[in-house]
Amino acid sequence: MPKTTILAPPSPPPIEPIKLKDALEERYLAYALSTIMHRALPDVRDGLKPVHRRILYAMRELKLDPTGGYKKCAKIVGEVMGNFHPHGDQAIYDALVRLAQDFAVRYPLVDGQGNFGNVDGDNAAAMRYTESRLTPVAGLLLEGIDEETVDFRPTYDGTNHEPVVLPANFPNLLANGTAGIAVGMATSIAPHNVEELCNALLHLIKHPQAHIDKLVEMIPGPDFPTGGVIVEPRASILEAYKTGRGGFRLRAKWEKEDTGRGTYQIVVSEIPYQVQKAKLIERIAELIDEKKLPLLGDARDESAETVRLVLEPKSRAVDAVVLMESLFKLTELEVRFSLNMNVLSAGQVPGVLSLRDVLKRWLEHRQVVLVRRSQCRLKKIEHRIEVLDGYLIAYLNIDEVIRIVRFDEDPKAKLIKRFKLTDVQAEAILNLRLKSLSRLEEIEIKAEHDKLTKERREIKSLLKSEEQQWDRIAEEVKATREAYSKKTELGRRRSSFAEAPAIAIDLDQAMIEKEPITVILSEKGWIRALKGHIDDTSKLEFKQGDALKRAVRAQTTDKLLLLASNGKVFTLAADQLPGGRGHGEPVRLMVDLEENHAFVEIFVHEPGRRLLVAATSGHGFIVAEDDVVAMTRKGKQVLNVDEPAEACSCVPAEGDTVATVGENRKMLLFSVDEVPEMSRGKGVRLQRFKDGGLSDARVFKKADGLSWLDAAGRTFNVPLTELRDWVGERAQAGRLAPRGFPKSNKFGPAF
Repeated sequence: MPKTTILAPPSPPPIEPIKLKDALEERYLAYALSTIMHRALPDVRDGLKPVHRRILYAMRELKLDPTGGYKKCAKIVGEVMGNFHPHGDQAIYDALVRLAQDFAVRYPLVDGQGNFGNVDGDNAAAMRYTESRLTPVAGLLLEGIDEETVDFRPTYDGTNHEPVVLPANFPNLLANGTAGIAVGMATSIAPHNVEELCNALLHLIKHPQAHIDKLVEMIPGPDFPTGGVIVEPRASILEAYKTGRGGFRLRAKWEKEDTGRGTYQIVVSEIPYQVQKAKLIERIAELIDEKKLPLLGDARDESAETVRLVLEPKSRAVDAVVLMESLFKLTELEVRFSLNMNVLSAGQVPGVLSLRDVLKRWLEHRQVVLVRRSQCRLKKIEHRIEVLDGYLIAYLNIDEVIRIVRFDEDPKAKLIKRFKLTDVQAEAILNLRLKSLSRLEEIEIKAEHDKLTKERREIKSLLKSEEQQWDRIAEEVKATREAYSKKTELGRRRSSFAEAPAIAIDLDQAMIEKEPITVILSEKGWIRALKGHIDDTSKLEFKQGDALKRAVRAQTTDKLLLLASNGKVFTLAADQLPGGRGHGEPVRLMVDLEENHAFVEIFVHEPGRRLLVAATSGHGFIVAEDDVVAMTRKGKQVLNVDEPAEACSCVPAEGDTVATVGENRKMLLFSVDEVPEMSRGKGVRLQRFKDGGLSDARVFKKADGLSWLDAAGRTFNVPLTELRDWVGERAQAGRLAPRGFPKSNKFGPAF
């Protein structure tokens, strides 16, 4: 029995120790670079990510030209996945679908036939049902790709080649925009109008050092496929384009439609970019159910081929602008589109570029493409001229050539030796057809030779002159501008610009119907609101022993301010006041005021106004009216008074001179600049009194003179020239009031 030899198993290779930290760093870096360069960030030159570039190139290889027929998307996806992009078919199809959606891409690169989704957010049909081909825009991106204009690299399996970048005779990066999230960085670029881009490019060609401000004049902002209104301030847009980072506030476009009898509805005709209409309607309905949109009654979608969202207000009293501002605040009828121009330069280096840099990099790429295309054409011309020179030699010696070809064993070598031809020329002569040996053909060859010689001379001149190169690029840009001008349906500007109204949204206030009223305050503190503005108050009825104190004209949307004798100010809403039937209600039921104090003054609140408040002690100061508005029943303490003194006057501080009068009938006039402005306090002494106290105060303009109302209701106006004896400084005693001044020692109503 033969011996069995048992072979020992091969020893395993030695284990090489490596730190976990180093291994993770190396692998994570490789993953990050792969994501950044081959997936998420676009190339600044053609504005495409690899998947989009491969889709367009594969469609070109399938001869799906803009003028040709359509082919099933399933075939295109299979071609892309099998030859260029070894990833999931659904991911490729999703990318293909987006390139065909006119609501997602400003200038679509794929012409789709079938269901490619819609603005509601519905998905496209399966790839076996849809068909597509390239658009003219994609044709511009691919123009000249066979003329050695760009580099090619091996595909993932090494059996084919794909372009590193497209020639891009179209500013695709800014025209269509892009978005992507890589590792540690992201990109977000809005679409723009091609005519505006071309204008900026032509200006940059003519003025290479052009300032960004000039470029932004030509490119005022994005131009979104779905339109909308850009309400971002001009300064913010300029800063975003300068730095490459920023954002744009984009709102829906709306208009007010009259529906008769004082009612209206709002129609939204354009919604912000990348907002799904169905989800937007659903969200608005949720907010209505949750009572977070009290101004909105109903919302419905009446869209057909164009967007039409109908919004009905809760009542006709609701202001349309206020309603829309509340919707902009709570829904996606307003969005913020971020700008982050993080792109790959030279296909390898990620970085955030300004608007000027992006335009400049595209122009530099076009110059490289032009030079390479010209060099390729020059090679073909020189080759053809070389062949034509050989043809001409053959025609001049046609009999000898025929003899050599017919009888010589090695005609090619003999021809080269006999006529001093190149290998290319000899091969071309041997491949000539007999029917080409005519006199007419000789004439055509000479004409072609002359034409190509002239073209070669022009190309050599072009390659030597950078100025000629930029002229040629400018001609191409002008052609693109003409093809996609704002006069065309595809090129017209869709997004508009406007300023957002600077209004504060008070939902409760907005629900109030604005109507004129007259507010009646009695001496004993009873209040009521009569409809309309009443001039004659003599017929008003009051409780026994009561009388009219103030009658104030107002609107139901106004706020009323009341000054009490203790120096507190209370706030009442005009629409909450009791009606005009009867005697009204005591104000004390609406605010918390002690029994031993009374109401001194009532007036309509005017934001931004200043008031002069004063007490019987002669003290007072100026206060901003916005600072005295009270938010609670307890009111706001404004003027500090020491009993037995009381607050006695509150008048608008509109003028340059203060007039005060005491219970002793002494009057004093002094500059308003002597009175400090405070938010709360006792103030400074306005007038000094030995007996009694301050009765009233008034602020007026010197040019207008001082006015007062007598007991009969007549107005008297005295020019300052007649009041010089009463002019002094603050805190003086003053002198007896001029003749004709009311015995009540009051100037009359100030509001």
